[in-house]
Amino acid sequence: MKQRPLIVFTVSWIAGSSAAYACSGSQLLLLFAGASLLLAALGMIERSFLRTVIIVWCALALSGAYWELQEAANVSKLPEALHAASAAQLDGSIVQMTGTVASAVEVDGDRADFVMSVRQAVPVSSTASGGGSNRLVGGTSAGRERTVSEKAMVQVKLKSRQEQEAARQWQRGDRVRISGSLEQPQTARNFGGFDYRHYLVTQKIHWLFKATGASNVQCSPPTGFGMALLLRWNDQARSSLSGMIDRIFKEPHAGYMKGLIIGLQDDLDPETYAQFSQLGLTHILAISGMHVAVYVGCLLYLFSLLRLSREKSLLLVMLLVPLYVLLSGVSPSVVRAGIMSMIGLYAARKGMLKDGLNILSAAALLMLLWNPYYLLSVSFQLSFLVTAGLMIYVPLIHPLLSFLPSKIAGAVGVTLIAQLVSFPLTIYYFNQFSLLSFAANFVLVPFITFLVLPVGTAALLIGSLWLSAGKLMAAAAEWLDDLSFWLVKWMNGYPQFVTIWKSPSAVWIASYFIALYGLLYFGRRWSLSRRQIAAEPDATVPLGVLPAARRTAAALPPRTKARLAAGALGALCVLIVLLYSGYQPERFHGAGAVQVLDVGQGDSILITTPQGKHLLVDGGGTVSFRKAEDGWKDRKQPFEVGAKVLVPLLKKRGIHELDAVIVSHGDQDHAGGMQAVLEQIPVRAFLFNGTLAGTAAFDRLMSTAVDKDIPIYAIHQGMDYDPDKRTHLAFLGPILSQDDQEALSVVKDQNHDSVVFLLEMNGGRFLFTGDMDKSSEGEILEAMNSGRLGKAVSENEQTGGHSAMQTTGEQLDAPVDVIKIAHHGSKTASSADWLNRWKPAAAVISAGVNNLYGHPHADVLQRISEEGAAVYRTDLQGEIQFSVKTGEIRVRTKLITKS
Repeated sequence: MKQRPLIVFTVSWIAGSSAAYACSGSQLLLLFAGASLLLAALGMIERSFLRTVIIVWCALALSGAYWELQEAANVSKLPEALHAASAAQLDGSIVQMTGTVASAVEVDGDRADFVMSVRQAVPVSSTASGGGSNRLVGGTSAGRERTVSEKAMVQVKLKSRQEQEAARQWQRGDRVRISGSLEQPQTARNFGGFDYRHYLVTQKIHWLFKATGASNVQCSPPTGFGMALLLRWNDQARSSLSGMIDRIFKEPHAGYMKGLIIGLQDDLDPETYAQFSQLGLTHILAISGMHVAVYVGCLLYLFSLLRLSREKSLLLVMLLVPLYVLLSGVSPSVVRAGIMSMIGLYAARKGMLKDGLNILSAAALLMLLWNPYYLLSVSFQLSFLVTAGLMIYVPLIHPLLSFLPSKIAGAVGVTLIAQLVSFPLTIYYFNQFSLLSFAANFVLVPFITFLVLPVGTAALLIGSLWLSAGKLMAAAAEWLDDLSFWLVKWMNGYPQFVTIWKSPSAVWIASYFIALYGLLYFGRRWSLSRRQIAAEPDATVPLGVLPAARRTAAALPPRTKARLAAGALGALCVLIVLLYSGYQPERFHGAGAVQVLDVGQGDSILITTPQGKHLLVDGGGTVSFRKAEDGWKDRKQPFEVGAKVLVPLLKKRGIHELDAVIVSHGDQDHAGGMQAVLEQIPVRAFLFNGTLAGTAAFDRLMSTAVDKDIPIYAIHQGMDYDPDKRTHLAFLGPILSQDDQEALSVVKDQNHDSVVFLLEMNGGRFLFTGDMDKSSEGEILEAMNSGRLGKAVSENEQTGGHSAMQTTGEQLDAPVDVIKIAHHGSKTASSADWLNRWKPAAAVISAGVNNLYGHPHADVLQRISEEGAAVYRTDLQGEIQFSVKTGEIRVRTKLITKS
């Protein structure tokens, strides 16, 4: 067996780094000791593996130690420099920092963001920076400057259009002095949610530095020559190219071409990106190895036309590749492709490292030595995994495609393997996979790579010299764009082909790749064994003429062929089992679950019944109080809770469809996020309070439900719903008159008419209250005391009515285990009579961190305390999950509240 020490060393380095990331301290030492013993035993048993064992051991030891050293160095120096006892003490402090702009400056609406390389920091009073408090760091007096060296993410809130224009003049390399507040980045507040703090730590950034107004930023151009100046020129070049693309192409083609040619995705139409993403085509919109290959190929062809020698052509291209890497944004995928191209070009000149896997290994090792945190980058993982998969798996699948013409078989093999290899990481990070992804990539990747990209690039080059000619060429590129957009939109017109997957475990991913390799390996050998020598029965073919693979296949005995078939079948069965288990949503082993999601200042609660039904109560939403004249403040892609938080969480938990969504009322902080849910996740029933909010957003939500043929139910007191045999919902509100039930009325004050219901599941009782007020509490209590709910059920039974939405005569006097406090803890609800009637064991409050309304109100917390109920708050504890099994309720929270 041929040994490949570089490949073995790199794979072991990645394994050691991964182990050091997953474990630390004594756990890592124990893991390393176990691996050392295993390797020693292997070396003693099989002496021929001794060299490989030594390489593996060295790589594991060095990579683990290297990662630990990087982790030890990757801590904030600011607390020590400013004499703060801890990072928590420094959080929220007002400081002035001096340094340089270390990234391109992104101005989006009323905010400017950039990375700052901090050199000096000094605590100041908030009055000096326009703040509202006078907090200083650790009692340190203002004005004493401290030397420090680290990066911070700067966010400047711009107050006017003039400040916006001033911020656009800031550039990488500028020297800046900024006064603002230090804040720790937010951690994940939901189970499986995005951890912004962890992401920034991998960028070696530990603080958000927030300033209000451009007046708090003093900026001056750099002096001297250095790397920062080179990167500044590169930013200017990218900005110039972006401006030229804007002049040559029309929208939305300009934003699309920026992503395709120079890797700028800021101006890409969000709808276009979403369409491409659903089909697994986003790699086209990011600069990757495909672009570098086209670039290198075009340069080599151009130099051949200029009659340059092979050696000179290879050398020139090798020198020009870094330029393209810089101009395209230096993402991990393009860096990988650039390094591989340079190594490959050098190898072509020197006759070294001709094996593609060796080149790939060298590129990976160089990148991880430069920055070990590349290992955690999605772009890095997908880029290297797909490239390695193509090198390993494509030769295995080719014999299985021998029934196709050779050129088609090659394209099919590459596309199929790319999809199969990227599949585990795709569902791990994005939690969806389109069954049409193979067809889309097979058709569109070559179409865009070899037609749209060259034509668009030619239009840019020609337009830089002659604008009119460039626009003429751009018209052809735009026509090709429209064709690809139409095809993408047409394929996305079949949402039933989009599958949703929960994030798999590392064991599942490893098992998938092993099973896939086994299937292709055994399938290849079995396929070769089935081939017959292309000759007549009486013809004689000299042994030397027969290809080696076919000689081997012809020599295989029937028993071996049967074993190969059994191996392939076994691997296929393992793959099917893995796919089946991976497709199943999160299970609670017979328990029901009530998951109060942290969506900021809003409500969203996911209920999973014991038999696996999923109900979503409210969807949160982003509330905007912006005036029409403040349109300049709008962001290109504004944050929206439904699309950015709620839908990703539902997908990550493998929820393929929602059996019902319940919109308690039409206010934006409850109904706004439902728009994204209805657009991206199948819903079987839509329940609402029977009134319209009279807003464009709520009208759009109702229209979406109608357009998608979702059954709509107007809820009122006396109805009930049984999702399964162990789950029952009894609706207590709103109380609607007969006229209100027959016609949809517009009600501006939606809180009073909130949907209120009692959930009984596995013996546990939960009361959901929306944003009801004290008046609606009193009405429901009166109806309960008067027995009107019982009368309603009698009338329904006399009519023989029976449907998914039925009337209830359930006894409501028993206490509840958990009450969802109405209106985020506002003093307008949760009266003493209401709480005393239900006698909750626990109360849960959904409110945003440091919200502007002061929720929850102190009076409400006092009334809850008087009832002796435990209090759970999303603003303090993040997501709150209640697991219910045989009457026992267990609680876990995402964040641990400090006592």
